[in-house]
Amino acid sequence: MEYSVWADTGDWETGYWITGRLGSSSLPALVSELCLRAGLPANRFDASALVGSCEGLVITGLESPRGTISGLARHFGFDAIESEGLIRFVMRNRNASVALTHDDLVDSGSGDILELIRGQETELSQSLKWQVIRSDGDFDPAQVEARRITVTSQRANMESFPLAVSLQEAERRVQRALIEEWAAREKASFKLPPSRLALDPSDVVILAHDGRGMSFRLVSIADAGVRGVEAIRQDQQAYDSIPGLARASVPRVPVVFGTPVVALMDLPQLAEGIPAHRPYVAAHAQPWPGTMSALRSPTTDAFELVTTFGLRAQIGVVAAVFPSGPTSRFDHVNELLIDLYSGQMASVTDSALFAGANSLAIETSDGVWEIVQAGTVELVSARRYRLSRLLRGQRGTEGAIGTPTAIGSRVVVLDDTIFPLPIAESDIGIPYNWRVGPSARAVSDDAYRAAGFTAEGVGLRPFSVAHVQQPYLRPWSSDDLTISWTRRSRSLAADTWAGIDVPLIEGGLSFEVDILDGASVVRTLATTGLNVTYSGADQIADFGATLIAGDSLSIRIFQLSDLVGRGAPKSATLIL
Repeated sequence: MEYSVWADTGDWETGYWITGRLGSSSLPALVSELCLRAGLPANRFDASALVGSCEGLVITGLESPRGTISGLARHFGFDAIESEGLIRFVMRNRNASVALTHDDLVDSGSGDILELIRGQETELSQSLKWQVIRSDGDFDPAQVEARRITVTSQRANMESFPLAVSLQEAERRVQRALIEEWAAREKASFKLPPSRLALDPSDVVILAHDGRGMSFRLVSIADAGVRGVEAIRQDQQAYDSIPGLARASVPRVPVVFGTPVVALMDLPQLAEGIPAHRPYVAAHAQPWPGTMSALRSPTTDAFELVTTFGLRAQIGVVAAVFPSGPTSRFDHVNELLIDLYSGQMASVTDSALFAGANSLAIETSDGVWEIVQAGTVELVSARRYRLSRLLRGQRGTEGAIGTPTAIGSRVVVLDDTIFPLPIAESDIGIPYNWRVGPSARAVSDDAYRAAGFTAEGVGLRPFSVAHVQQPYLRPWSSDDLTISWTRRSRSLAADTWAGIDVPLIEGGLSFEVDILDGASVVRTLATTGLNVTYSGADQIADFGATLIAGDSLSIRIFQLSDLVGRGAPKSATLIL
Protein backbone atom coordinates (compact mmCIF):
# COMPACT_ATOMS: atom_id res chain seq x y z
CA MET A 1 0.00 0.00 0.00
CA GLU A 2 1.15 3.56 -0.70
CA TYR A 3 1.34 5.35 2.64
CA SER A 4 1.88 8.74 1.00
CA VAL A 5 -1.41 8.47 -0.92
CA TRP A 6 -3.95 6.97 1.49
CA ALA A 7 -4.26 8.46 4.98
CA ASP A 8 -5.91 5.29 6.36
CA THR A 9 -3.40 2.86 4.89
CA GLY A 10 -2.70 1.49 8.36
CA ASP A 11 -6.23 0.08 8.49
CA TRP A 12 -5.57 -2.15 5.50
CA GLU A 13 -3.85 -4.91 7.45
CA THR A 14 -6.56 -5.50 10.05
CA GLY A 15 -9.36 -3.12 9.17
CA TYR A 16 -12.07 -2.66 6.62
CA TRP A 17 -10.02 -2.59 3.43
CA ILE A 18 -10.84 -5.38 1.00
CA THR A 19 -8.55 -4.29 -1.83
CA GLY A 20 -6.05 -7.05 -2.47
CA ARG A 21 -7.86 -9.59 -0.28
CA LEU A 22 -10.55 -10.98 -2.53
CA GLY A 23 -7.96 -12.67 -4.73
CA SER A 24 -6.41 -14.64 -1.87
CA SER A 25 -7.05 -18.36 -1.45
CA SER A 26 -7.76 -19.95 1.89
CA LEU A 27 -5.19 -22.52 2.97
CA PRO A 28 -7.79 -25.34 3.27
CA ALA A 29 -9.04 -24.64 -0.27
CA LEU A 30 -5.50 -24.56 -1.69
CA VAL A 31 -4.44 -27.84 -0.06
CA SER A 32 -7.71 -29.49 -1.11
CA GLU A 33 -7.19 -28.41 -4.73
CA LEU A 34 -3.66 -29.85 -4.72
CA CYS A 35 -4.99 -33.16 -3.35
CA LEU A 36 -7.67 -33.32 -6.00
CA ARG A 37 -5.12 -32.60 -8.74
CA ALA A 38 -3.01 -35.46 -7.38
CA GLY A 39 -5.97 -37.79 -7.97
CA LEU A 40 -6.99 -38.18 -4.34
CA PRO A 41 -10.80 -38.51 -3.95
CA ALA A 42 -12.47 -35.79 -1.91
CA ASN A 43 -13.71 -38.36 0.63
CA ARG A 44 -10.15 -39.51 1.40
CA PHE A 45 -8.75 -36.31 2.90
CA ASP A 46 -9.78 -33.53 5.25
CA ALA A 47 -8.16 -30.08 5.23
CA SER A 48 -10.87 -28.25 7.15
CA ALA A 49 -8.71 -27.87 10.28
CA LEU A 50 -6.16 -25.68 8.51
CA VAL A 51 -6.11 -21.96 9.22
CA GLY A 52 -4.66 -19.23 7.04
CA SER A 53 -4.71 -17.79 3.56
CA CYS A 54 -2.31 -17.78 0.66
CA GLU A 55 -2.01 -14.58 -1.38
CA GLY A 56 -0.05 -16.19 -4.16
CA LEU A 57 1.78 -19.40 -5.06
CA VAL A 58 4.23 -19.84 -7.93
CA ILE A 59 5.01 -23.29 -9.28
CA THR A 60 8.04 -22.70 -11.47
CA GLY A 61 8.75 -26.22 -12.65
CA LEU A 62 7.64 -29.83 -12.64
CA GLU A 63 6.95 -31.01 -9.12
CA SER A 64 4.49 -33.33 -7.47
CA PRO A 65 1.53 -32.01 -5.47
CA ARG A 66 3.10 -33.69 -2.46
CA GLY A 67 6.21 -31.53 -2.89
CA THR A 68 4.11 -28.38 -3.10
CA ILE A 69 2.11 -29.36 0.00
CA SER A 70 5.36 -30.07 1.89
CA GLY A 71 6.53 -26.52 1.18
CA LEU A 72 3.22 -25.15 2.38
CA ALA A 73 3.40 -27.28 5.54
CA ARG A 74 6.88 -25.94 6.33
CA HIS A 75 5.79 -22.36 5.75
CA PHE A 76 2.41 -22.39 7.51
CA GLY A 77 3.26 -24.95 10.19
CA PHE A 78 0.91 -27.88 9.70
CA ASP A 79 1.23 -31.68 9.40
CA ALA A 80 -0.42 -34.38 7.32
CA ILE A 81 -1.46 -37.49 9.27
CA GLU A 82 -3.47 -40.62 8.59
CA SER A 83 -6.36 -41.05 10.98
CA GLU A 84 -9.56 -43.10 10.74
CA GLY A 85 -8.89 -43.89 7.11
CA LEU A 86 -8.42 -40.27 6.11
CA ILE A 87 -5.44 -38.06 5.41
CA ARG A 88 -5.95 -35.17 7.78
CA PHE A 89 -4.14 -31.84 7.62
CA VAL A 90 -3.88 -30.24 11.05
CA MET A 91 -2.12 -27.17 12.44
CA ARG A 92 0.64 -27.64 15.00
CA ASN A 93 -0.59 -24.96 17.38
CA ARG A 94 -3.08 -27.23 19.12
CA ASN A 95 -3.38 -27.39 22.89
CA ALA A 96 -2.52 -30.54 24.83
CA SER A 97 -5.25 -33.15 24.66
CA VAL A 98 -4.07 -35.34 27.55
CA ALA A 99 -1.61 -35.36 30.45
CA LEU A 100 0.61 -38.42 30.95
CA THR A 101 2.61 -39.53 33.92
CA HIS A 102 5.06 -42.40 34.28
CA ASP A 103 2.15 -44.52 35.54
CA ASP A 104 0.46 -44.15 32.12
CA LEU A 105 3.50 -45.51 30.30
CA VAL A 106 4.18 -49.16 29.57
CA ASP A 107 7.32 -50.83 30.88
CA SER A 108 8.34 -53.34 28.23
CA GLY A 109 11.12 -54.69 30.41
CA SER A 110 13.79 -53.92 27.83
CA GLY A 111 14.85 -50.56 29.16
CA ASP A 112 13.63 -47.31 30.68
CA ILE A 113 9.97 -46.55 30.28
CA LEU A 114 10.89 -43.06 29.06
CA GLU A 115 13.86 -42.09 26.92
CA LEU A 116 14.72 -38.40 26.54
CA ILE A 117 17.29 -37.25 23.97
CA ARG A 118 18.65 -33.70 23.60
CA GLY A 119 20.37 -32.78 20.33
CA GLN A 120 23.62 -30.85 20.07
CA GLU A 121 23.26 -27.10 19.88
CA THR A 122 25.87 -26.76 17.13
CA GLU A 123 23.61 -28.74 14.78
CA LEU A 124 20.87 -26.13 15.04
CA SER A 125 20.43 -22.86 13.21
CA GLN A 126 21.55 -19.66 14.82
CA SER A 127 20.02 -17.78 11.89
CA LEU A 128 17.16 -18.85 9.65
CA LYS A 129 16.47 -16.84 6.52
CA TRP A 130 13.48 -17.16 4.26
CA GLN A 131 13.15 -15.71 0.80
CA VAL A 132 9.57 -15.00 -0.19
CA ILE A 133 7.60 -12.89 -2.65
CA ARG A 134 6.43 -9.63 -1.17
CA SER A 135 2.67 -9.33 -1.59
CA ASP A 136 2.36 -5.85 -0.10
CA GLY A 137 4.61 -4.30 -2.75
CA ASP A 138 5.28 -5.08 -6.40
CA PHE A 139 5.74 -8.83 -5.80
CA ASP A 140 9.50 -8.43 -5.63
CA PRO A 141 11.69 -11.04 -3.89
CA ALA A 142 12.23 -10.19 -0.24
CA GLN A 143 14.05 -11.79 2.68
CA VAL A 144 13.09 -12.18 6.31
CA GLU A 145 15.26 -13.54 9.10
CA ALA A 146 14.93 -15.02 12.58
CA ARG A 147 18.01 -15.16 14.78
CA ARG A 148 18.93 -16.50 18.23
CA ILE A 149 21.39 -14.40 20.15
CA THR A 150 22.68 -16.22 23.25
CA VAL A 151 23.68 -19.52 21.63
CA THR A 152 26.96 -21.09 20.61
CA SER A 153 25.74 -22.27 17.20
CA GLN A 154 26.92 -20.28 14.19
CA ARG A 155 24.95 -22.16 11.56
CA ALA A 156 22.90 -20.09 9.09
CA ASN A 157 20.29 -21.68 6.89
CA MET A 158 18.44 -20.27 3.92
CA GLU A 159 15.12 -21.45 2.51
CA SER A 160 13.13 -20.18 -0.44
CA PHE A 161 9.36 -20.25 -0.73
CA PRO A 162 7.50 -19.35 -3.96
CA LEU A 163 4.75 -17.77 -1.89
CA ALA A 164 3.36 -14.23 -1.92
CA VAL A 165 3.12 -13.02 1.66
CA SER A 166 3.36 -9.78 3.58
CA LEU A 167 6.72 -9.25 5.26
CA GLN A 168 5.13 -8.91 8.71
CA GLU A 169 3.49 -12.33 8.38
CA ALA A 170 6.62 -13.86 6.86
CA GLU A 171 8.68 -12.66 9.84
CA ARG A 172 6.18 -14.18 12.27
CA ARG A 173 6.32 -17.51 10.45
CA VAL A 174 10.11 -17.66 10.24
CA GLN A 175 10.29 -16.91 13.96
CA ARG A 176 7.88 -19.82 14.56
CA ALA A 177 10.00 -22.14 12.40
CA LEU A 178 13.20 -21.26 14.29
CA ILE A 179 11.55 -21.75 17.67
CA GLU A 180 10.18 -25.10 16.46
CA GLU A 181 13.66 -26.20 15.39
CA TRP A 182 15.19 -25.41 18.77
CA ALA A 183 12.31 -26.92 20.72
CA ALA A 184 12.48 -30.11 18.62
CA ARG A 185 16.07 -30.76 19.75
CA GLU A 186 14.43 -32.53 22.73
CA LYS A 187 12.92 -35.89 21.71
CA ALA A 188 11.06 -38.48 23.73
CA SER A 189 10.45 -42.22 23.16
CA PHE A 190 7.97 -44.18 25.23
CA LYS A 191 5.21 -46.79 24.99
CA LEU A 192 1.50 -46.50 25.68
CA PRO A 193 -1.10 -49.17 26.29
CA PRO A 194 -3.77 -49.95 23.67
CA SER A 195 -6.25 -48.02 25.79
CA ARG A 196 -4.62 -44.86 24.42
CA LEU A 197 -5.81 -45.68 20.92
CA ALA A 198 -7.44 -42.23 20.59
CA LEU A 199 -4.05 -40.53 20.35
CA ASP A 200 -2.86 -39.79 16.82
CA PRO A 201 0.34 -38.29 15.46
CA SER A 202 0.34 -34.47 15.76
CA ASP A 203 -1.56 -34.67 19.06
CA VAL A 204 0.04 -32.72 21.90
CA VAL A 205 0.44 -34.28 25.32
CA ILE A 206 1.76 -33.03 28.65
CA LEU A 207 4.37 -35.45 29.90
CA ALA A 208 5.16 -35.24 33.63
CA HIS A 209 8.83 -35.82 34.39
CA ASP A 210 11.12 -34.73 37.23
CA GLY A 211 8.35 -32.75 38.81
CA ARG A 212 7.47 -30.67 35.77
CA GLY A 213 5.14 -31.02 32.84
CA MET A 214 6.59 -30.82 29.34
CA SER A 215 4.62 -30.43 26.11
CA PHE A 216 5.44 -32.98 23.41
CA ARG A 217 3.94 -33.35 19.95
CA LEU A 218 3.55 -36.93 18.78
CA VAL A 219 5.27 -37.47 15.43
CA SER A 220 4.90 -41.25 14.95
CA ILE A 221 3.06 -44.16 16.57
CA ALA A 222 3.84 -47.84 15.92
CA ASP A 223 1.08 -50.23 16.99
CA ALA A 224 2.49 -53.68 17.91
CA GLY A 225 0.68 -54.86 20.99
CA VAL A 226 1.72 -51.70 22.77
CA ARG A 227 1.92 -48.33 21.08
CA GLY A 228 5.50 -47.17 20.49
CA VAL A 229 5.54 -43.37 20.41
CA GLU A 230 8.14 -40.92 19.09
CA ALA A 231 7.56 -37.30 20.15
CA ILE A 232 9.32 -33.95 19.97
CA ARG A 233 9.20 -31.05 22.34
CA GLN A 234 6.74 -28.29 21.48
CA ASP A 235 6.93 -24.68 22.65
CA GLN A 236 3.48 -23.15 22.57
CA GLN A 237 4.99 -19.67 22.51
CA ALA A 238 6.12 -20.34 18.94
CA TYR A 239 2.51 -20.05 17.81
CA ASP A 240 1.62 -17.02 19.89
CA SER A 241 4.22 -14.65 18.43
CA ILE A 242 3.06 -11.39 16.93
CA PRO A 243 3.69 -10.31 13.33
CA GLY A 244 6.93 -8.57 12.51
CA LEU A 245 7.39 -4.86 12.22
CA ALA A 246 5.66 -3.13 9.35
CA ARG A 247 7.88 -2.19 6.46
CA ALA A 248 6.68 0.59 4.25
CA SER A 249 6.53 -0.63 0.70
CA VAL A 250 7.93 1.51 -2.09
CA PRO A 251 5.86 0.64 -5.14
CA ARG A 252 7.73 0.68 -8.41
CA VAL A 253 6.83 3.80 -10.30
CA PRO A 254 5.58 2.74 -13.71
CA VAL A 255 7.73 4.07 -16.51
CA VAL A 256 5.68 5.77 -19.20
CA PHE A 257 7.37 6.17 -22.55
CA GLY A 258 6.14 9.06 -24.60
CA THR A 259 6.16 9.07 -28.37
CA PRO A 260 9.79 9.70 -29.41
CA VAL A 261 11.02 12.50 -31.62
CA VAL A 262 12.25 10.69 -34.74
CA ALA A 263 14.19 11.87 -37.78
CA LEU A 264 14.45 9.66 -40.86
CA MET A 265 17.18 11.25 -42.97
CA ASP A 266 18.28 10.64 -46.54
CA LEU A 267 21.86 11.93 -46.34
CA PRO A 268 25.10 11.67 -48.31
CA GLN A 269 27.47 8.89 -47.30
CA LEU A 270 29.02 9.77 -43.93
CA ALA A 271 31.41 6.85 -43.29
CA GLU A 272 33.32 4.35 -45.39
CA GLY A 273 31.84 1.33 -43.66
CA ILE A 274 28.24 2.36 -44.35
CA PRO A 275 26.85 1.75 -47.87
CA ALA A 276 26.11 5.03 -49.62
CA HIS A 277 22.46 4.24 -50.36
CA ARG A 278 21.41 3.74 -46.75
CA PRO A 279 19.41 6.47 -44.99
CA TYR A 280 19.73 7.21 -41.28
CA VAL A 281 17.45 7.16 -38.25
CA ALA A 282 17.79 9.28 -35.12
CA ALA A 283 15.49 9.33 -32.11
CA HIS A 284 15.08 11.20 -28.85
CA ALA A 285 12.85 10.20 -25.93
CA GLN A 286 12.70 11.15 -22.27
CA PRO A 287 12.94 8.80 -20.47
CA TRP A 288 15.03 6.78 -22.86
CA PRO A 289 13.61 3.23 -23.14
CA GLY A 290 17.00 1.57 -23.62
CA THR A 291 16.52 0.09 -27.07
CA MET A 292 14.52 1.44 -29.99
CA SER A 293 13.17 -0.56 -32.91
CA ALA A 294 12.60 0.68 -36.44
CA LEU A 295 9.99 -1.23 -38.42
CA ARG A 296 8.45 -0.69 -41.84
CA SER A 297 5.56 -1.87 -43.97
CA PRO A 298 4.30 -1.01 -47.47
CA THR A 299 0.81 -0.96 -45.93
CA THR A 300 -0.56 -0.03 -42.52
CA ASP A 301 0.00 -3.44 -40.91
CA ALA A 302 2.39 -6.42 -41.04
CA PHE A 303 5.37 -4.31 -39.96
CA GLU A 304 8.76 -5.98 -40.22
CA LEU A 305 11.78 -5.17 -38.06
CA VAL A 306 14.52 -3.34 -39.93
CA THR A 307 16.96 -2.51 -37.13
CA THR A 308 17.34 -1.75 -33.44
CA PHE A 309 19.51 0.90 -31.80
CA GLY A 310 20.30 1.90 -28.26
CA LEU A 311 21.62 5.47 -28.17
CA ARG A 312 19.62 8.67 -27.84
CA ALA A 313 20.42 11.15 -30.59
CA GLN A 314 21.05 14.86 -30.06
CA ILE A 315 18.02 16.35 -31.75
CA GLY A 316 16.74 19.91 -31.56
CA VAL A 317 15.21 22.76 -33.52
CA VAL A 318 16.40 25.99 -35.12
CA ALA A 319 15.68 28.81 -32.65
CA ALA A 320 16.16 31.79 -35.00
CA VAL A 321 15.87 32.34 -38.74
CA PHE A 322 19.01 30.97 -40.39
CA PRO A 323 19.91 32.83 -43.62
CA SER A 324 21.71 31.30 -46.58
CA GLY A 325 25.46 31.66 -46.77
CA PRO A 326 28.58 30.95 -48.79
CA THR A 327 29.99 27.49 -49.46
CA SER A 328 33.54 26.20 -49.78
CA ARG A 329 34.76 28.71 -47.22
CA PHE A 330 33.95 29.83 -43.68
CA ASP A 331 30.70 31.71 -43.16
CA HIS A 332 31.79 34.41 -40.71
CA VAL A 333 28.60 36.45 -41.10
CA ASN A 334 25.76 34.14 -40.12
CA GLU A 335 25.17 32.46 -36.78
CA LEU A 336 23.05 29.37 -36.13
CA LEU A 337 20.93 29.39 -32.96
CA ILE A 338 19.59 25.96 -31.94
CA ASP A 339 17.77 24.36 -28.99
CA LEU A 340 18.86 20.78 -28.23
CA TYR A 341 16.55 18.40 -26.37
CA SER A 342 19.54 16.57 -24.86
CA GLY A 343 23.30 16.30 -25.10
CA GLN A 344 25.85 19.05 -25.37
CA MET A 345 28.22 20.66 -27.87
CA ALA A 346 31.59 22.40 -27.59
CA SER A 347 33.94 24.39 -29.79
CA VAL A 348 36.58 22.51 -31.79
CA THR A 349 39.81 23.37 -33.56
CA ASP A 350 40.00 23.76 -37.31
CA SER A 351 41.85 20.44 -37.56
CA ALA A 352 39.00 18.66 -35.80
CA LEU A 353 36.48 20.57 -37.88
CA PHE A 354 38.12 19.49 -41.14
CA ALA A 355 38.08 15.91 -39.81
CA GLY A 356 34.27 16.05 -39.54
CA ALA A 357 33.65 17.27 -35.98
CA ASN A 358 30.55 19.27 -34.99
CA SER A 359 28.53 18.20 -38.02
CA LEU A 360 24.79 18.85 -38.00
CA ALA A 361 21.98 18.08 -40.39
CA ILE A 362 19.40 20.87 -40.72
CA GLU A 363 16.07 20.15 -42.39
CA THR A 364 15.66 23.21 -44.60
CA SER A 365 12.50 21.84 -46.22
CA ASP A 366 10.52 18.62 -45.97
CA GLY A 367 13.01 15.76 -46.29
CA VAL A 368 15.85 18.03 -47.51
CA TRP A 369 18.87 18.30 -45.22
CA GLU A 370 21.81 20.69 -45.27
CA ILE A 371 24.96 19.52 -43.51
CA VAL A 372 26.63 22.31 -41.52
CA GLN A 373 29.77 22.29 -39.39
CA ALA A 374 30.48 24.74 -36.58
CA GLY A 375 33.90 25.62 -35.22
CA THR A 376 32.70 27.88 -32.42
CA VAL A 377 29.93 26.83 -30.01
CA GLU A 378 28.55 29.05 -27.25
CA LEU A 379 26.00 27.99 -24.63
CA VAL A 380 23.72 31.01 -24.27
CA SER A 381 21.00 29.49 -22.04
CA ALA A 382 19.67 26.12 -20.94
CA ARG A 383 19.88 23.78 -23.96
CA ARG A 384 20.38 26.74 -26.34
CA TYR A 385 23.58 27.06 -28.37
CA ARG A 386 24.91 29.72 -30.70
CA LEU A 387 27.07 28.27 -33.49
CA SER A 388 29.45 30.35 -35.58
CA ARG A 389 32.49 29.99 -37.82
CA LEU A 390 30.35 27.81 -40.05
CA LEU A 391 31.05 25.55 -43.00
CA ARG A 392 27.89 25.41 -45.12
CA GLY A 393 26.55 22.85 -47.59
CA GLN A 394 29.02 20.11 -46.62
CA ARG A 395 29.10 16.72 -48.40
CA GLY A 396 27.46 18.11 -51.52
CA THR A 397 24.41 19.61 -49.76
CA GLU A 398 24.89 23.18 -51.00
CA GLY A 399 21.68 22.78 -52.98
CA ALA A 400 19.81 22.21 -49.70
CA ILE A 401 20.79 25.54 -48.14
CA GLY A 402 17.63 27.28 -46.96
CA THR A 403 16.71 30.76 -48.20
CA PRO A 404 16.30 31.17 -45.29
CA THR A 405 15.80 28.20 -42.90
CA ALA A 406 12.73 28.80 -40.75
CA ILE A 407 12.44 28.73 -36.97
CA GLY A 408 11.43 25.27 -35.71
CA SER A 409 13.27 23.36 -38.44
CA ARG A 410 14.72 20.12 -37.14
CA VAL A 411 18.42 19.79 -36.27
CA VAL A 412 20.28 16.50 -35.72
CA VAL A 413 23.88 16.25 -34.53
CA LEU A 414 25.70 13.80 -36.80
CA ASP A 415 27.66 11.58 -34.42
CA ASP A 416 27.59 7.94 -33.33
CA THR A 417 24.03 8.32 -31.99
CA ILE A 418 22.50 8.20 -35.48
CA PHE A 419 22.16 4.81 -37.13
CA PRO A 420 21.98 3.64 -40.76
CA LEU A 421 18.89 1.76 -41.86
CA PRO A 422 20.05 -1.52 -43.49
CA ILE A 423 17.82 -1.39 -46.57
CA ALA A 424 18.66 -2.74 -50.03
CA GLU A 425 19.37 -0.62 -53.10
CA SER A 426 16.21 -2.07 -54.61
CA ASP A 427 14.22 -0.26 -51.89
CA ILE A 428 15.17 3.14 -53.30
CA GLY A 429 12.11 5.03 -54.46
CA ILE A 430 9.60 2.72 -52.74
CA PRO A 431 7.37 4.47 -50.16
CA TYR A 432 7.10 2.73 -46.80
CA ASN A 433 5.24 3.38 -43.58
CA TRP A 434 7.69 3.39 -40.68
CA ARG A 435 7.23 2.91 -36.94
CA VAL A 436 9.97 3.79 -34.46
CA GLY A 437 9.58 3.16 -30.72
CA PRO A 438 10.63 1.17 -27.64
CA SER A 439 11.63 -2.39 -28.45
CA ALA A 440 9.88 -3.58 -25.28
CA ARG A 441 6.50 -2.42 -26.58
CA ALA A 442 4.30 -3.75 -29.36
CA VAL A 443 4.43 -1.89 -32.66
CA SER A 444 0.79 -0.85 -32.13
CA ASP A 445 1.66 0.92 -28.86
CA ASP A 446 1.19 4.68 -28.59
CA ALA A 447 4.88 4.96 -27.74
CA TYR A 448 5.73 4.36 -31.42
CA ARG A 449 6.17 7.24 -33.84
CA ALA A 450 4.56 6.65 -37.23
CA ALA A 451 6.04 8.30 -40.32
CA GLY A 452 5.98 7.90 -44.05
CA PHE A 453 9.42 7.86 -45.65
CA THR A 454 10.80 7.10 -49.09
CA ALA A 455 14.54 6.58 -49.49
CA GLU A 456 15.73 8.42 -52.60
CA GLY A 457 19.34 7.27 -52.49
CA VAL A 458 20.82 10.71 -51.77
CA GLY A 459 24.08 9.03 -50.88
CA LEU A 460 24.32 7.67 -54.44
CA ARG A 461 23.55 11.00 -56.07
CA PRO A 462 26.57 12.63 -57.77
CA PHE A 463 27.66 15.97 -56.40
CA SER A 464 27.17 19.07 -58.49
CA VAL A 465 30.06 20.17 -60.70
CA ALA A 466 32.24 23.15 -59.84
CA HIS A 467 34.17 25.98 -61.52
CA VAL A 468 31.94 26.55 -64.55
CA GLN A 469 34.08 28.69 -66.85
CA GLN A 470 32.76 32.03 -68.01
CA PRO A 471 33.08 32.58 -71.81
CA TYR A 472 34.06 36.24 -71.48
CA LEU A 473 37.23 35.17 -69.64
CA ARG A 474 38.67 33.51 -72.75
CA PRO A 475 38.76 34.51 -76.40
CA TRP A 476 36.36 32.90 -78.83
CA SER A 477 35.74 33.61 -82.52
CA SER A 478 33.22 31.12 -83.87
CA ASP A 479 29.50 31.01 -83.20
CA ASP A 480 29.94 27.75 -81.27
CA LEU A 481 30.01 28.11 -77.46
CA THR A 482 32.12 25.73 -75.38
CA ILE A 483 30.82 25.15 -71.85
CA SER A 484 33.45 23.74 -69.43
CA TRP A 485 33.46 22.72 -65.75
CA THR A 486 35.37 20.73 -63.12
CA ARG A 487 34.12 17.36 -61.88
CA ARG A 488 33.49 16.63 -58.19
CA SER A 489 33.25 13.22 -56.53
CA ARG A 490 30.99 11.99 -53.74
CA SER A 491 33.75 9.61 -52.59
CA LEU A 492 34.92 10.20 -49.03
CA ALA A 493 38.48 9.92 -50.36
CA ALA A 494 37.95 12.92 -52.63
CA ASP A 495 39.04 15.33 -49.91
CA THR A 496 42.64 14.18 -50.07
CA TRP A 497 45.21 16.49 -51.66
CA ALA A 498 47.51 13.62 -52.60
CA GLY A 499 45.70 12.44 -55.75
CA ILE A 500 45.99 13.88 -59.24
CA ASP A 501 42.21 13.78 -59.68
CA VAL A 502 39.26 12.91 -57.48
CA PRO A 503 38.07 9.26 -57.62
CA LEU A 504 35.53 8.26 -60.24
CA ILE A 505 32.91 6.02 -58.62
CA GLU A 506 29.93 6.48 -60.95
CA GLY A 507 31.04 3.84 -63.45
CA GLY A 508 31.91 6.40 -66.12
CA LEU A 509 31.79 10.07 -67.05
CA SER A 510 28.41 11.23 -68.24
CA PHE A 511 26.89 14.72 -68.05
CA GLU A 512 23.82 16.55 -69.22
CA VAL A 513 23.51 20.30 -69.70
CA ASP A 514 20.10 21.97 -69.79
CA ILE A 515 19.88 25.18 -71.84
CA LEU A 516 17.28 27.45 -70.22
CA ASP A 517 15.05 30.16 -71.59
CA GLY A 518 13.69 31.64 -68.41
CA ALA A 519 12.33 28.66 -66.47
CA SER A 520 11.90 26.49 -69.58
CA VAL A 521 14.41 23.96 -70.82
CA VAL A 522 14.88 24.50 -74.59
CA ARG A 523 17.64 21.99 -75.16
CA THR A 524 19.60 19.29 -73.30
CA LEU A 525 23.19 18.58 -74.35
CA ALA A 526 24.89 15.30 -73.41
CA THR A 527 28.61 14.62 -73.13
CA THR A 528 31.08 12.13 -71.69
CA GLY A 529 33.73 14.77 -71.05
CA LEU A 530 34.15 17.85 -68.91
CA ASN A 531 32.89 20.20 -71.61
CA VAL A 532 30.20 20.39 -74.23
CA THR A 533 29.72 22.51 -77.37
CA TYR A 534 26.57 24.54 -77.86
CA SER A 535 26.68 25.03 -81.64
CA GLY A 536 25.64 28.20 -83.44
CA ALA A 537 22.96 26.26 -85.34
CA ASP A 538 21.43 25.09 -82.04
CA GLN A 539 21.53 28.65 -80.75
CA ILE A 540 19.62 29.90 -83.81
CA ALA A 541 17.06 27.06 -83.41
CA ASP A 542 16.58 27.87 -79.72
CA PHE A 543 16.75 31.67 -79.64
CA GLY A 544 16.46 32.75 -83.31
CA ALA A 545 20.03 34.07 -83.44
CA THR A 546 23.52 33.26 -82.25
CA LEU A 547 24.75 34.59 -78.97
CA ILE A 548 27.07 37.59 -79.11
CA ALA A 549 29.34 39.35 -76.66
CA GLY A 550 27.42 40.80 -73.76
CA ASP A 551 24.61 38.23 -73.94
CA SER A 552 23.89 35.88 -71.05
CA LEU A 553 22.86 32.23 -71.02
CA SER A 554 21.33 30.29 -68.11
CA ILE A 555 22.27 26.62 -67.82
CA ARG A 556 22.02 23.66 -65.42
CA ILE A 557 24.68 20.93 -65.38
CA PHE A 558 24.12 17.40 -64.04
CA GLN A 559 26.49 14.49 -63.58
CA LEU A 560 24.71 11.21 -64.26
CA SER A 561 24.67 8.05 -62.14
CA ASP A 562 23.87 4.57 -63.40
CA LEU A 563 21.81 3.99 -60.21
CA VAL A 564 19.87 7.20 -59.57
CA GLY A 565 20.19 9.18 -62.80
CA ARG A 566 20.81 12.89 -62.52
CA GLY A 567 22.86 14.14 -59.62
CA ALA A 568 22.71 17.48 -57.85
CA PRO A 569 22.34 20.36 -60.34
CA LYS A 570 24.77 23.19 -60.83
CA SER A 571 22.99 26.33 -62.00
CA ALA A 572 25.03 29.04 -63.68
CA THR A 573 24.57 32.10 -65.82
CA LEU A 574 27.18 32.46 -68.55
CA ILE A 575 28.25 35.95 -69.62
CA LEU A 576 29.58 36.13 -73.15
